[in-house]
Amino acid sequence: SGVAWNESQHCRLLAPEQLQLCRRHLEVMPSIVRAARRTQALCQQSFADMRWNCSSIQGAPSFGPELLTGTREAAFVHALAAAAVAQGIARSCASGELPLCSCGPGPSEPPAPGSRWGGCGDNLSHGLQLGAAFTDGSARAGTGGTPGLRAVNRHNGAVGRAVLRDSLDTRCKCHGVSGSCSVKTCWKGLPELGEIASDLKSRYLAALKVAHRLVGPRKQLVPKEGDARPVTEMDLVYLISSPDYCTPNPQLGSLGTQDRPCNRSSVGSDSCDLLCCGRGYNTYTEEVTERCHCRYRWCCSVVCRRCRRSLQRHVCK
Repeated sequence: SGVAWNESQHCRLLAPEQLQLCRRHLEVMPSIVRAARRTQALCQQSFADMRWNCSSIQGAPSFGPELLTGTREAAFVHALAAAAVAQGIARSCASGELPLCSCGPGPSEPPAPGSRWGGCGDNLSHGLQLGAAFTDGSARAGTGGTPGLRAVNRHNGAVGRAVLRDSLDTRCKCHGVSGSCSVKTCWKGLPELGEIASDLKSRYLAALKVAHRLVGPRKQLVPKEGDARPVTEMDLVYLISSPDYCTPNPQLGSLGTQDRPCNRSSVGSDSCDLLCCGRGYNTYTEEVTERCHCRYRWCCSVVCRRCRRSLQRHVCK
């Protein structure tokens, strides 16, 4: 992301459906690369305490089976990537990094009393438009799996962008004499991507299993179970159930949880009972050295001692 993209050197490494977009929008590619890296980091942070911990995303763009077959995990990754790309482009526009776009358009509604619209808001509309063209390229081009899988990926990408769109809120800065807030300049801005990832994690946990069936004149995504609620535009959806990720199974994309650290005192997903899948765990004691008994010395430093203490670690069998 720190280098200027070259049409022949870099664009040709992309999938065919993204190649033309890359050539037409070379200046956007560093923003997309940063978004991809942010997606990797946030996915691993979001699932660090679960059996599937998103470690396979480090191999992108060579994904494992669990991210290529329409699983619940793939739904989260597609949604987060779509949101990350759109947010990255929107912010790059506002920062002046991209020559073909700038600040977002001013809000149509009147400002709150005592405030005025100003500043430079994130260009969400440009981010959503160009982000959709890039992240949904394979689904729109008719490549990348079965029609059902393409429909699911396209739907989940739209969910990620919809969550991002709904997160746009008003940011203000105060102006006035001696720090007063007699006038506020406000603009529309997007939150950090971590907030979007947290929202999508909740939707991942409530995702709907669907089938791609003929409804009327065209195929649609409908709930697999007959008594399930209808699919909405804000639901993450998946085609096949995920493995339990307890034991290694390369065909299913499961790495297993052996040697994963667990929390013996927790009752959540990181507990030794859940994370170790009932196999039990080993306990290790190690000594760590850390700063302690720190005090401020005038002027101007902090002086600390070095203390050693025993630390217990629990690791799944």
